Amino acid sequence: MALEAGLQSVYCDLHIHIGRTSEGQAVKISGSRELTFAGIAKEAAERKGIGLIGIIDSHSPGVLRDIHTALSSGDMTVAEGGGIAYRGTTILLGTEIEIREPGRKECHVLAFMPDLRTMEEFSGWMSAHMRNVNLSSQRLYAPSRVLQEEIIGRGGLLIPAHIFTPHKGLYGCSAERMAELFDLEHIAAVELGLSADSEMAGYISELDPYSFLTNSDAHSLGKIGREYNVIMMAQPSFSELKLALERSQGRRISANYGLNPRLGKYHRTYCGGCGSIIDEAYATSERCPYCGSPKLVKGVLDRILDIADRAQPLVPDHRPSYHYQVPLEFIPGLGKRKLNSLLQAFGTEMNILHKTGLAELAAVAGQELAEQIVLARTGKLALTAGGGGTYGKVIKPKA
Repeated sequence: MALEAGLQSVYCDLHIHIGRTSEGQAVKISGSRELTFAGIAKEAAERKGIGLIGIIDSHSPGVLRDIHTALSSGDMTVAEGGGIAYRGTTILLGTEIEIREPGRKECHVLAFMPDLRTMEEFSGWMSAHMRNVNLSSQRLYAPSRVLQEEIIGRGGLLIPAHIFTPHKGLYGCSAERMAELFDLEHIAAVELGLSADSEMAGYISELDPYSFLTNSDAHSLGKIGREYNVIMMAQPSFSELKLALERSQGRRISANYGLNPRLGKYHRTYCGGCGSIIDEAYATSERCPYCGSPKLVKGVLDRILDIADRAQPLVPDHRPSYHYQVPLEFIPGLGKRKLNSLLQAFGTEMNILHKTGLAELAAVAGQELAEQIVLARTGKLALTAGGGGTYGKVIKPKA
């Protein structure tokens, strides 16, 4: 892709959880113990090849102590423009927060702060409105617009998280329009989530002005980069990300890479009665067509069609291309040993997915796996749909 003068193309994943602090304190209880601040930085820089990552549990006092330790030891440094630098990768300091307005279900938002001191101040403010500031994704007992004012007043970025998922997504369960919860002029971007893409979001006109992000929501090291963005910026930093989300001074998101929504855990409506995923053209019934149960968890596609204000989706001209890409870990037959051999040969997962030719892949992994990897790049692998908290699957090719 053509690069503007002074800009570079940076791989970016802005939603990564901390499982434990270096002291062993739980942060994201469901997260891997290997998800420490230092472990994430090492994985992103050395194995994944991701230049800008967002750690969204940086508000936790134990994590803040780990950051100070890394800076004091010289393992990491303060990045010019905001963030923490480690071997060519910049870590942005973020937090995921749960909000619940009266009469509504809860939803999650991401907030990123420009530097460590500001994150520490924000953590202190949150601790007065939160039962346990040490943990991830905790409920904030303050109105959504008060939270928005606190974030914007500190020079931060507010990004509603996985907006369409029925499990704590803004549109998925809390509101039909974002304007019901927030001042739209002070939303930096929105995160689509694993079960939606740009075209699906195009049914809702309120989203037209915003940059879209596709992030991993990683709960383990291996999940980092399962969805990511390519961003044009001068160097990976908070200030450059802010410009990119504003599409200012040539900075911009140039591509979104994500799972085909059919692989997402909440893409289609799921029946809690018989366990069926209702993969029809549109699940219109209030009861399961297979068993008659009313215990339905509405899928992302069906929810979007319910609240759409357009008959057909519109993708604005400024919207970057959305590339369906199956993560390497989803490919049948590509186990740890083969993946490690590929990483040894080609350096990082981003190199394997973007830069390595079929013949080179085949020389290391064999022809069949190489062909699967090439198909994964373009989302052309055959899939079954996900729903009800279960991922869709790649269908293994017949011998």
